[in-house]
Amino acid sequence: MPLRQLRPFPSVAPGAGAPAAVGRRGRQADLRAPLLGLLLLLPGGCRASDQPLGLAAPPPPLPASAPPLAPSTPQGGEVLRHWPVPEPPPLRSQEPVLWVALAARLGPAGEADQAPPLRLTAATGELTLVDGSGRRISRSELVLSWRWQPLAQPERLRRRVLGPFASYESAEAVARRWQAAGVLPEIARSKDWEVWGPAEAAPPAGQASRLFEQRPSRRLGLQLAASEGALALRQPLRIEAPGGLRWKGGVYAGPFRLLADAQGTWTLVEEVPLERYLEGVVPHEIGAGAPPAALAVQAVLARTWAVRNRLRYQVDGYHLCADTQCQVYQDPRQASAAVRRAIANTRGQVLAAAGMPIHAVYHASNGGVAAGLEEAWDVEAVPYLRPFADGPAPFVARTPLPLSPPVLGQLLQDGALAYGADHPLFRWQRRLDAPRIRAALGARGVDVGEVRSLKVLERGPSGRVLALEIAGANGTTVLRRDAIRRTLRELPSTLFLLAPSGSGAWRLDGGGFGHGAGLSQAGAIDLGRQGWSVERILSHYYPGAGLQPLTGLGNAL
Repeated sequence: MPLRQLRPFPSVAPGAGAPAAVGRRGRQADLRAPLLGLLLLLPGGCRASDQPLGLAAPPPPLPASAPPLAPSTPQGGEVLRHWPVPEPPPLRSQEPVLWVALAARLGPAGEADQAPPLRLTAATGELTLVDGSGRRISRSELVLSWRWQPLAQPERLRRRVLGPFASYESAEAVARRWQAAGVLPEIARSKDWEVWGPAEAAPPAGQASRLFEQRPSRRLGLQLAASEGALALRQPLRIEAPGGLRWKGGVYAGPFRLLADAQGTWTLVEEVPLERYLEGVVPHEIGAGAPPAALAVQAVLARTWAVRNRLRYQVDGYHLCADTQCQVYQDPRQASAAVRRAIANTRGQVLAAAGMPIHAVYHASNGGVAAGLEEAWDVEAVPYLRPFADGPAPFVARTPLPLSPPVLGQLLQDGALAYGADHPLFRWQRRLDAPRIRAALGARGVDVGEVRSLKVLERGPSGRVLALEIAGANGTTVLRRDAIRRTLRELPSTLFLLAPSGSGAWRLDGGGFGHGAGLSQAGAIDLGRQGWSVERILSHYYPGAGLQPLTGLGNAL
């Protein structure tokens, strides 16, 4: 989950429907707006609750605005960083609506590739597709196929690419460094997270980069199967679904959009009100059977996280995804009565500190000790996400931080007093052998040859591994923070002790599941069963933060 939002271009404030203008996102000549912390200032006399939400960060000393990007379609001759994409509409503090990708990277990746048609089926009644020409087509099922549309002139796509990165947060940290050097980068996700910048820009010191260049003469479009032949469709494409859209075993209310993204493929996006979005998130993140206080805590955090992270996929024209790179979002109709009550009882409430929504990170189990934010990702520490022993006073007294390896060993052997100790991965063991480690590194494009040793180079105050050295016959690599679990995917957490386990193998004794920062969902369930209130649980895991309504935060958003 991200630390702060990088905003590559000023937002074009549209009305309730489609954006009033399509900006030339990706045009290097227009890279003039600040990335971090640009606030949308409220005009005098307007109520904050009627205004678009700004960014959850104070503005840096950069220009506060830039001229709107002119509406246009791709034309040859210009150098583009990526395909032009309209920005998603800004959230409003009153009745906010998110654009959430139900499916991304749709269609063939290249002209030589094949992709099946996109079938969209109404749950009941009909779907109505409205294209950019105003044409309306209503059917119970829409069958859309892919077509390569010739361009009047070939485009020039050219960018400097940093990465891949294990997470958005790691990409964001590097993007900040690049911005400090005067570059205005963008964060994007293909297979992994990347940072994009002007092709001529020098990368940050010590950061590898590559040059992406492409000169396409055609662009991927959509056509609709019809009795009279295939109908070519013009953007923007909007789909109305009065009876819902059936998608991957669920039903979604919509409305929906089909968006061409920055990388040349397509995305199916649902326009979903924030409170309805939570109905599709809360039960999948913490479980519908959690105590009422824990469900309400999860609702507050999911709402806060969504608002603060709404620019995560801005480069592709929407706010959030629906998988674990964001928050898992599935059919909201499946939300139980208890989940709906938790959301309704906290409606519009977010967790804030210093007048701004916090980094509302959470995870399944911290193994008895919470991590600081800077232990999970290579970012600056924040006062409300600090390491601490997560249990009653006797447990805290015998678990002094920073944890030394001997104390960590005792904790991993006997942590039954900790909050959430009944989680199935509160304690775990794994055995890694040299071939599997080498294969895992190879999947990330690293080859050290036959793996010969694993060594912990650095631990954080909570005892978590911050740097893991892997030495092989052909060289050595060091995995840091989130890259450890993203590479060695068998590991539930980075809270572990390492020991040899025979020739070319190692045993890891560990605790917890997830990055360890912020709320432990297992801990919240435990505390909810003990009768703790919503406010007490939140203040326990985010000391110094407090509940505030979205409409009361005004410009600070």
